[in-house]
Amino acid sequence: MEPDRQHHEEADLADTGVDQTGNGTAETAATEIDPLAGTPDAQPSAAEDANAEVSGAAAQPDSGELLRQLEEARARADQLQDQLLRTRAEMENMGRRQAKELENAHKYALDGFVRELLQVRDSLELGVAAAQGPEAEVASLREGSELTLKLLGDVMGKFGVERVDPEGEPFNPDYHQAMSVQPRADVPPNTVVAVIQSGYLLNGRLARPALVMVSKAAD
Repeated sequence: MEPDRQHHEEADLADTGVDQTGNGTAETAATEIDPLAGTPDAQPSAAEDANAEVSGAAAQPDSGELLRQLEEARARADQLQDQLLRTRAEMENMGRRQAKELENAHKYALDGFVRELLQVRDSLELGVAAAQGPEAEVASLREGSELTLKLLGDVMGKFGVERVDPEGEPFNPDYHQAMSVQPRADVPPNTVVAVIQSGYLLNGRLARPALVMVSKAAD
């Protein structure tokens, strides 16, 4: 009967899940893990939470710093606006000065020419006064007129005025205007045989054509 009793006791222990050594309950309790706790690595530490809070606070500037930056931006904008207004005023003043200088250039472009021309007028007035005297002589008047004419030519030459006197030259329609045609056997056809009125160039450009008489072949 003893073997049967021992067999029944072992069967009862197996049904209750208790280890024969007496450690079954302790090992089962030690191996039980809360499924909601997760792994140790998944839980943030307190130091990491503190570092995150400090980093977030450092990333956000305080209101005083923002106000300082705003004041600097406003001061810079005011400075740029002042520079813009000054530049605009300077450009407007420059434009007015240039317009005035251009107006004066057009208005007084002949100032130098007039000054020189006044000498010719003075000479003519002296000649007229001499001709009205009781002892006026033709030779003296002629000499005075020739001097005045030479003076006028010198003045015109200073300002680029050149006389066109093409007598004896081939007719050039760019500078000459034929007033009449004359049969001539002593000169080649289409030659200027007489100048009725001299022409003039201004700095190489035709100011007035010379009025001329042109030859043609004799009949």
